[in-house]
Amino acid sequence: MRLTVVGCTGSLPGPESPASCYLVQAGDTTLVLDLGSGAIGPLQRRIGLETVDAVLLSHLHPDHCMDICGYYVDVRYSPWCDGSKIAIWGPADTAERMARAYGLPEDPGMTNEFAFNTYPDRPFVIGDVRVTAARVVHPVPAYALRVEHEGSVLAYSGDTAATSALVDLAQDADLLLCEAAFLEGDANPSGHHLTGREAGEHAAAANVRQLMLTHILPWGDPDRAMAEARSAFEGPVALARSGAIIEI
Repeated sequence: MRLTVVGCTGSLPGPESPASCYLVQAGDTTLVLDLGSGAIGPLQRRIGLETVDAVLLSHLHPDHCMDICGYYVDVRYSPWCDGSKIAIWGPADTAERMARAYGLPEDPGMTNEFAFNTYPDRPFVIGDVRVTAARVVHPVPAYALRVEHEGSVLAYSGDTAATSALVDLAQDADLLLCEAAFLEGDANPSGHHLTGREAGEHAAAANVRQLMLTHILPWGDPDRAMAEARSAFEGPVALARSGAIIEI
């Protein structure tokens, strides 16, 4: 299983990276985890958009989903369009939210171009991978995702505050791709994001092999986030960077 970091800046695109977007390739299956602001351009340097089997949205804040609007234009009008629908997985109101974002009537919205699916409360299969979605803590409905292929496990936090649901989902994962938008000691609002230390604590509690911090804000301090995470997790800690490729 190969993970490519397309975009990793938190809350909005930054000077070095688009917002959240992660390409996962496993066997003959291609998944995109989140398609946030500014990500669809760099994604096309990695793959043809027609090769995507499914897009999995962690939640419906713009920095995780808004480039679905650009993808809609591509699917609707580009020469490769053959009438087949790209699968979109997300919270229950994803189809309606994306239609409103583009100024479309909710019926049909984008349903002629995309097959929208709501996360079930059990694991499900997309091609060669097994996916589990778990509800986490954020101001809007949000999900962490576990992707498994031939014994390899990637866990992705999406956006979340501290929660045992993330620990359970990430148990024994080879890599936990975990947000660390906040820093210890700042006046952080509750119920939004993790600090670097909290990301490390979740990684340790889940017994993951490696932790990769992501969703650092453009005005954030990645060095402090890394130091905080290392204070709580003894395994390898890396920082997500746009363009990075990780074999899992």
